[in-house]
Amino acid sequence: MLRINTLILWLVKSSPLNGWNLSPQTLTKTTLSFPKPGIKFQTHVFSSASKTCSYTTLCDSSMTRRGLLFRQLFEKESSTYTYLLADVSHPRKPAVLIDPVDKTVERDLHLVKELGLKLIYAMNTHVHADHVTGTGLLKTKVPGMKSIISKASNSKADILVEAGDKIYFGDLFLEVRATPGHTLGCVTYVTGSDQPQPRMAFTGDALLIRGCGRTDFQGGSSRQLYESVHSQIFTLPEDTLVYPAHDYKVSTVGEEKLYNPRLTRDEETFEKIMENLNLPYPKMIDVAVPANMVCGLQDTAEPVQAASSN
Repeated sequence: MLRINTLILWLVKSSPLNGWNLSPQTLTKTTLSFPKPGIKFQTHVFSSASKTCSYTTLCDSSMTRRGLLFRQLFEKESSTYTYLLADVSHPRKPAVLIDPVDKTVERDLHLVKELGLKLIYAMNTHVHADHVTGTGLLKTKVPGMKSIISKASNSKADILVEAGDKIYFGDLFLEVRATPGHTLGCVTYVTGSDQPQPRMAFTGDALLIRGCGRTDFQGGSSRQLYESVHSQIFTLPEDTLVYPAHDYKVSTVGEEKLYNPRLTRDEETFEKIMENLNLPYPKMIDVAVPANMVCGLQDTAEPVQAASSN
């Protein structure tokens, strides 16, 4: 019992959120979700011209062995998670970043270089209101890298995706699922059914862990969000790993279907909950949204309409 309690205490203390959901979307205490077997924490230290930083990543060693490298990265000011995926069985080791943050671009690039990867895409799940995306800075530092966002977001990027599109990196891909409701253009990126299992769903702010994104700005709709989550995420296999843009580490579709205090309710009750959240105005929204409508700081060329393969 002592050894188990010590392990739990270490995990809670080592968590960037320490068991609390600090994102403006929910502002509630959440249930801790501990890593599953084969998932490990790794601490990294790197130095740049201006500073030395350390950060923790979450990696699934079993997925790395099967060709899919995965890392979860944390930006503490906005409590945002960025995700790095790569096909390490492919000769070029092509990689993608999901929801990069401008303030952690150097950290992300250091890790990409350290792992010997070739970054080909930087993708956003939606137009964020709590931070400026790192895609603009990444494009200035990684020649040939393309930015991706949904066509429905009405923002700019090199590649505009729609529901059903597949974004290939090597022999692996992410399927695009439209999950509007938090914003008009929210999408969820899901790994393929014929790829390393369990599947992974990168839900942005649509589905959080024991919560969901707010729906009171950027064209949000609680009814639309409820429909999106139930039809596009809750229909995935129950062991699908849920990786949101905020909250504590990882959950599963099965867990959220059972324990999410908002989305387990009927639609009418859900709408009432969302109407009465009374959340504060996001402090970064007036800076972040205009910048993110042009995918950060980039000077975009004419966008294309679908993701290219390989």
